Amino acid sequence: MAAIIRSIRAEDRERWNPLWQGYLIFYREELPAEQTELTWSRLIDDEFELHGLVAEIDGELVGLAHFSFTRTTWSENRDLYLEDLFVSASVRGQGLGKALILALDEVAREEGSRKVWWETHKDNAVARRLYDSVAELSEFVKYTRMT
Repeated sequence: MAAIIRSIRAEDRERWNPLWQGYLIFYREELPAEQTELTWSRLIDDEFELHGLVAEIDGELVGLAHFSFTRTTWSENRDLYLEDLFVSASVRGQGLGKALILALDEVAREEGSRKVWWETHKDNAVARRLYDSVAELSEFVKYTRMT
């Protein structure tokens, strides 16, 4: 069963929702339905610059990767930021998370990006095993101020 990695499309809405909800449950987050609708509309709005890839097997969406590009003072081109990565529990461990990340490499190369980067929770051991196999752990520490 080979997966197809492709850009998200407007007609994916109903098949994307269970993945999005699974992602939110994993991170113990609850968002109002209005925020989910806003997120979806941004993903399919070419002007908003929030993008998505999906993994599809036999017509079923089984993974997602949401990303955007970040401007930098260190390069002429933008870097690719992976915001959300999720693979359905029914197909985890089959390399789909890695396939989505590697597909982002191609998107980044087309953009002229220096790098693909992302963050994860320090205790997300399963994801970190994947991330350690495809990337370098940064020495930077993240600080956040809520406004």
